[in-house]
Amino acid sequence: MNLPPRLIEGYRGFRHTRFRRERENYARLAETGQSPDVLMIACVDSRVAPEVVFDADPGEMLVVRNVANLVPPYQPDANYHGTSAAIEFAVRTLRVGHVVVCGHASCGGINVFRQNALQGTDTTGGDFVAQWMQIAAPATRLACDGVDPLQDQTAMELAAIRQSLANLRTFPWLAERERAGDLVLHGLHFAVMDGALRVLNQETGEFATLEDMPLS
Repeated sequence: MNLPPRLIEGYRGFRHTRFRRERENYARLAETGQSPDVLMIACVDSRVAPEVVFDADPGEMLVVRNVANLVPPYQPDANYHGTSAAIEFAVRTLRVGHVVVCGHASCGGINVFRQNALQGTDTTGGDFVAQWMQIAAPATRLACDGVDPLQDQTAMELAAIRQSLANLRTFPWLAERERAGDLVLHGLHFAVMDGALRVLNQETGEFATLEDMPLS
């Protein structure tokens, strides 16, 4: 068996602890299927696991992860669209009530985009990342507090979240459900260093740390 020992160890721990505690819940999910209320669009970064950050139970949250938690604009064509397919499945089939774009501090994908844009080169030397990150290009016009996103890592991370939310609204069936009040979009930014979570105020367009927000 060539699995890394850490995966085997982790699985065995899961089987003897969490799975044992939640066996009835897993059995119920297997029989009745899933009905999550939240679609979480997050980054592939290994430091930012949404199920851990939000202490989610199995079946509670549908998660799609990609480089820099980007949402491409609606573009139904013959190409492969993994993120768009996940959005369609969540919104049209599972009928989730919330779609969350969760960015994070020190995002490598955002840093690659910034460096490429500033230098006018492709610093990745790869086949896919640089092109994928072009989804964030319009976000360079979304300055926060007058800060140029290309000159500031955090500003670019926040701008990219706003851009992904704007791109979500280009999906006609998603926008229709939002207008009807059946779906709510959210933007979040997680700080790896101290665990702080910023939440986008859709009315003001500004991010505020969750502890600073009034309790509802």
